[in-house]
This record gives sequence, C-alpha cells and structure tokens, in this order.
Amino acid sequence: MNRDYPLEKVRNFGIIAHIDAGKTTTSERILYYTGMTHKIGEVHEGDTVTDWMEQERERGITITAAAITCFWLPIYRRAQINADASADKRGLEQQYKHRFNIIDTPGHIDFTVEVKRSLRVLDGAVVVFDGVAGVEPQSETNWRYAEEGKVPRICFINKMDRMGASFEFSYKSILERLSKLAVRMQIPIGLEERHEGVVDLLKMKAYYFEGDMGSDVREAEIPAELVDEAKKYRHELVERIVEHDDVLMHQYLEGKEIPIDVLKVALRQAVIATKLFPVYTGSALKNKGVQLILDAVVDYLPSPLDIPPVKGIDPRTGEIIERKPSDEEPFAALVFKLQSDPFVGQLNFFRVYSGTVEAGSYVYNSTTGKKERLGRIVRLQANEREEVKKVFAGEIAAAIGLKDARTSHTLCDEAQPIVLDPIKFADPVISLRIEPKTKADQEKMGFALKRLTDEDPTFKVKADSETGETVIMGMGELQLEIMVDRMKREFSMEANVGKPQVAYKETIQGAAEAENKYIKQSGGRGQYGHVKLNIKPLAPAPAKLPKSVKRYSDFEFIDSVKGGVIPQEFIPAVEKGVREAMERGIVAGYKMTDISCELTYGSHHDVDSSEIAYKIAASQAFQDAAKRARPVLLEPIMKVEVVTPEKFVGDVTGHLSSKRAEIENVGERGLNKVIDAKVPLAEMFGYITTLRSMTEGRASYTMEFDHYEPVPQNVAQTIIEARK
Repeated sequence: MNRDYPLEKVRNFGIIAHIDAGKTTTSERILYYTGMTHKIGEVHEGDTVTDWMEQERERGITITAAAITCFWLPIYRRAQINADASADKRGLEQQYKHRFNIIDTPGHIDFTVEVKRSLRVLDGAVVVFDGVAGVEPQSETNWRYAEEGKVPRICFINKMDRMGASFEFSYKSILERLSKLAVRMQIPIGLEERHEGVVDLLKMKAYYFEGDMGSDVREAEIPAELVDEAKKYRHELVERIVEHDDVLMHQYLEGKEIPIDVLKVALRQAVIATKLFPVYTGSALKNKGVQLILDAVVDYLPSPLDIPPVKGIDPRTGEIIERKPSDEEPFAALVFKLQSDPFVGQLNFFRVYSGTVEAGSYVYNSTTGKKERLGRIVRLQANEREEVKKVFAGEIAAAIGLKDARTSHTLCDEAQPIVLDPIKFADPVISLRIEPKTKADQEKMGFALKRLTDEDPTFKVKADSETGETVIMGMGELQLEIMVDRMKREFSMEANVGKPQVAYKETIQGAAEAENKYIKQSGGRGQYGHVKLNIKPLAPAPAKLPKSVKRYSDFEFIDSVKGGVIPQEFIPAVEKGVREAMERGIVAGYKMTDISCELTYGSHHDVDSSEIAYKIAASQAFQDAAKRARPVLLEPIMKVEVVTPEKFVGDVTGHLSSKRAEIENVGERGLNKVIDAKVPLAEMFGYITTLRSMTEGRASYTMEFDHYEPVPQNVAQTIIEARK
C-alpha cells in the first residue's frame, strides 16, 4: 500500500490563539472551504465540528485539541486550471492538492497543555489575533511555546468587521510584544461594518469574497484610495524578504524587478527558518480572507521534508541518534495525546516521524520497554473517525488498542529502538478535595480519575494521608470544574467537591548538614542504617553533570561516599528516603522542591544493614537538616491582565493592591485600559464576581501561572495554623 499524497504536499499545522480570538470559527471555515463539511458551524450556536464536547458547546470555548484532516487546492492553481481549456482538470487538481493535518487548540490558559503538546508534533502554526485587542496574554504564552519548538508561524489578524477593529494597532502589538520579524502580507479594505476584502501586497491585487459563504474569491485592482499605501508597504515587504538572500539583495539594490515566484521562494525559506512571520488579515465570521490563509499555508509553512530530522536516544547505548522523515527509515512515532472515545475506548494520538506502521502490527514502546499490538488506526475529523490500514512518515493519526502507551511515550521498531524527547508539562497550582456520594460512585471514581489523568498530564490525583480524602489538582478553577463535570456525564459518577485550594510548595533558603543512625534490635536480625547529608538550594544545572549526580527538574541527589562505607545497593534507598521526606514537607506539610542533597558519609553493618534502615535514616537526617536550612513556604504567583473602561482604573488597581498584587503596567487597548499585574493565586478565587460588580459588568480579566515565590511571614503563619 502506497501513500496517497507525497510528503512535500503534506502540511501539519495548528491553529493557536488567545481565548475568543476566533480559532474555532476559522477552523470551521477551513472545513467548509476544503469541502469536509457542507454547512458552517458557529460557536455561538453550539454546532461546530471541532468543539464537539458537550462542555465546549455549552461554554462556547475550546477545551480539548481537535484533529482534522482535509485537502486544499490553492486559489491561484484553480485559476490556472480553469484558464486552460485543454487541461486534464481532475488530474491537475489531484497533482496540486495538499493534505492538511490541522489541530484546533484551546485558548483558555487552564488548557494550555493542549497547545504545548500539539506544537511539539506540528511543523507550523497559524496564530490568530483579535483585530480589536491585538496581542493578548495567551497569545504571548502560545508564541513562547512556538519559539521553544522553533515552529514556523503565519499570523492572521481576525475580526476586521468588529467595532473598534484596527489592523495597524494589532500589527504594532505583534511587533512590540511578540517579534520584530513580523511582516505585512496584506492590508484590509475597509474596517468594521465597511470591511470588504483585503489587498495582497506581494501581487498588488485586491481580493473580495463573494457568493455562498464567501466561497468565490474575486481578484480585482486595488481601490484608488489604497494604492499609495499598498505601494509603500509592498516596498517594505520586498526589502524584508530580500535581506535574507544575498543574491536577491544585490539585484534589489541594482533596481531590478524581482519576479513574484522568486520572492515567494525566498519568503518560504525565511518563514521555515523562523526569520520572518507573514501577517494576513480578514474576518473568519464574515467569510473574508480564510482561503488566502490556506494558500499561505501551502506556500510558506513547511512540509515534513523541510523540518530537520528528529533526534532521540538509543536506549541500548545512550547515544543521540536521528530519524529522517522518510518511509524507508525505521519506524518512530511520538504519542502526544490520549482521548477517551465512547464508541471505541481509548485513542492514542501519535505523530509518525519516520517509517510506516500498519493496523494489526506490533509496535515497541521504548519508554516502557514493552511490545503492544496496534489494533486499528483511524484519522480523526474532530469526533468522526476514518479507519486507515497504514500510516506513513510525516502523518498524524490515532491508534486503538494500545493499553500501556501514554502521552510522551515513543513507539518504534524494536530492532532499531529510539526514545524521543518527552513533552515537559508544568506542575498543577490549584487543588480540590473530592469524595464520591455513594459506594457505587466510589468504585467508578478510581476508573474515572485514571482515565482523566491519562488524558491530561497537568491533571493529577493524590490521596491525603492525614484525612484519607482524594485531592485532584490542575492548572485552574475551570479545568477542575470541567473534570468534575466530565466525571458526572461520561462516567455517571456523582461527587461532593470542596473549595479550590492553592498548591503551595516548600523549599530551603540556606544550607545545613545532618547525620542520622537508625539502629533497631528486637531479637534476631536487627536494622542498621547510617547516613550523613548536606542540603542546599538547587543551583542551575551545569553543561555536563558528573556521574555521581542524579538531576531531576526539582531535586538533585549527589553520591559522594567513598570507599564503600555504604554498599552501593543501599544508595537508591537513601535517595528514596530523602524523596519521601520532601513529599511530607517541613513548614506546613507541602511538597518540598528545588533542593540539592549530597550524601557525604555513612557506615554499614555486615548483617543488620537493610534498604528500609537506610531509607528511614536518610528521611530523618533530611528532616533534621531541612529544619535548620531556613525552610520557607512558596506560593504560585499569577500573571493577571485586567481590561477595564478608564473610569474604573483607580478602583481596580486599588482592589488589586489590597490583594498583594504588584502592578506592573497600565496601558491602553482601544477605548479601554489594560492593567498588568502579578498576584498570588490565593487572592484570586472568585475575583470575577468582585470585578464585575466593581465595573458595572464591563471589565474582564485573564490569568496564567508565572512563578513561585516565598509567602510573606504573616500570611505563612495563617496558612500553617489552618493546616494544623
């Protein structure tokens, strides 16, 4: 079985943006214009394809990333084919069509994990901006994720039909807050209710979108009042393109006219190298401009062949190896998402980086070291499934039948294994206590929580050892609310839920040393463990770690004992004892973090030494040292943006200051003021209710995790008292 589309005609890209910028509306237009649907769904009517979960349709927001496969024939190719009367139209259409694997991602910060893991496996992104608001907080977060992955991007300034829309303001906000490398490709024809179409600065043509749902794209001359502006910006565009190509720069300086096709090739290379970010505009809701975005995806975003080979580790040797995007290479794929499906069970979404895989074959999970049978393979049209027999390099699909595969696991050829870099996720910052209402619900709860934690790596569950209660943790109140709602609807489980709690942490600010001997004699064989530990705050990791150091994201363990004073087989027990003590905390019983622990000395007994003895000795020594190392309580600090009419600025900033906020900036956005602040999460519960009553319901806010910092002493004392 051969692939139906050559690799150079495949585009894997995501649609990312701040909440309410119009991602899902744009996705619905893409589905319609590519022929995958015959009716455009609208977010406000709750009938979109990509927002298929009940919770998404009720709230009008995207919660889970939705995968779509569709096909696109560029507008300019259609014009060429239609102009040639003798052409084999069907054959040429097939020749020029491109396969799009698209992921529509959430914009709400509580579900940012979906953006991060999607960008890990995508080759490009279309970043959508609200034409009134410009760059918003989640726009910056998503942009940062894309920067980390060096993902090429195209920008789409949407909602040019809205009251207060301003292309120039939005474009300027991209330059100032995201990247100086953004460059205009279009300017709008009219704004607000007068928005009619766009001007293409490269071709110097106007485009209007007519007929049923804007399906007919009409090319025309630029309106006379925009010609001078278009010439000015085209000159700027060409300059920005040629500065990345010495030959073209030389021709340009000599005054030669550079052909459009040559400029497009140079621009494509610059976009793939993330040296330029083309900016388009239009209105997805009013069906203007979306088809030209799809043409831009074909012209400028990379195919899998344009991306460097993926790197990983050979689990047998520890060496770094790579896999090229070719069907002939050994099979290698990354699982990036799990999803429960009511009809087929668990779906494992995976991106194939090299080789091919067939339904019914066995794959090797190099992360777990186990083989599994891949029962069936499906391509997703959001909640619809199309079964396929084989998947090729560069494609995205979902597997049915994998029992042990989880997010970030590598699937590969057992004969030539590779472990791909895992996706890194942030720790939860908020928690809820949850208890089942009946015994029947208790049996369902374990299964439901297991499924939900498998799906979302930022959603965690733990049992409170003191009370026996179950605690669920996540990135925000909305995420936990959705999870509880899903338990009720998908797993028919009723639960009592407590109030949201802050996920505090503990750390140390100084260094300390402690020694502990655990000796127990109770007839027969006794217990003997003896360790000496040094602890200090965790410093940034050096370029190369010695073999004696084990480094984790929040902890470092250094084995410095010499001459076998502690047998090597007991060293892991020492580390385990330290980790268990860190879980229990010192100040208020919260997990400790960012600590370096060095095992410097110890002794052993030929008969009585045991793993449990060393574990207990290490745990007690760590607690003794931590109490003398200036332990402190840490709290999550959130980056908050409040958008409010000017007359309420004083009230809002005053109220934020009373919440221990650090006001960083007060700027303007259209007729409103924008307040940027850093605020402890503990102060933000229920804030939206207060904000609305303070501003006649006219203000809004967004919030995302920024960092942890020590809690002021007076506040820490209150928290400690409440934990007793």
